[in-house]
Amino acid sequence: MTAMDLGLVAQNLLTPPILFFAAGVLAVALRSDLEIPQPLPKLFSLFLLVAIGFRGGVELRHGVSGTAGLALGAALLVAVAVPVASFYVLRRRLPVPDAAAIAATYGSVSAVTFITATAFLDRVGLPHGGHMVAAMALMESPAIVVGVLLLRLHAPGNGERPRPAALLHDAFLNGSVFLLLASLAIGLATGDRGRAALAPFTENIFVGVLTLFLLDLGIVAGRRMGELRKAGAFLAGFAVLMPVASAAVAVALARLLGLPLGDALLLTVLAASASYIAVPAAMRIAIPEANPGLFLPLALGVTFPLNITLGIPAYLWVLRLLGAEP
Repeated sequence: MTAMDLGLVAQNLLTPPILFFAAGVLAVALRSDLEIPQPLPKLFSLFLLVAIGFRGGVELRHGVSGTAGLALGAALLVAVAVPVASFYVLRRRLPVPDAAAIAATYGSVSAVTFITATAFLDRVGLPHGGHMVAAMALMESPAIVVGVLLLRLHAPGNGERPRPAALLHDAFLNGSVFLLLASLAIGLATGDRGRAALAPFTENIFVGVLTLFLLDLGIVAGRRMGELRKAGAFLAGFAVLMPVASAAVAVALARLLGLPLGDALLLTVLAASASYIAVPAAMRIAIPEANPGLFLPLALGVTFPLNITLGIPAYLWVLRLLGAEP
């Protein structure tokens, strides 16, 4: 990397949200009693979904570029391809239920990683389209369905599964997806008038709430670190290498489709992320025999920190190296 690229890495690392995430991890390592009381973490999560969805809707109101449909199509392709590829890699070493659950986790996306990436783009002055919020919503749920279908295909006699209608309802209308889409629609309907009305809520305090949320996630991740010993070297390697491979696929798609740099970075970040909230909760219902002590620590303890610290600026460097333009 050039000195400027290393500066981007440092700029990303030396920001309050990332440093407070590290502070949360450190608090656990030092056995501090620091804790964010419930239900504040849930409230922070809802706030971030409303803010990012609403702002995306306002941007959509300004118009959609001709590449928006291509970006959404690429997002859907990645959302299906990643869990399938992950499953067949994991199935060599793991029982089918665990392979399916981890594949679903890595096929879905992390809204907080996406939000952190948008904050990074705003900080470095790179524009990004509001339709990428819709891409995030589109990518969150298909992996749940794919994971269960893979389980049924490879272990058809392994217990009773949820009815297809119930599975689809839970996958595509879970609370986070519904709130994100509702916020997107409201931003689209109200436009700049709505943005001005909600600016103190969705913009002025956005980074502050993100910082507190990442502090809490740092505490949670720190507590999960001990569970990584159960995963072993194979799964730890998977948690690092699979996101990199997924990011490489997304980078190739973004360049093939000619996506603008900001949109290309967000697609790459979404492909490289893993769900540690929505999908793990769904897996406990859809694949109860899968071990949450595997898929949750991998996503939250390895992949999430890797993406928000080094991944985001590294993906931007690669995209620039390959000639992506704003």
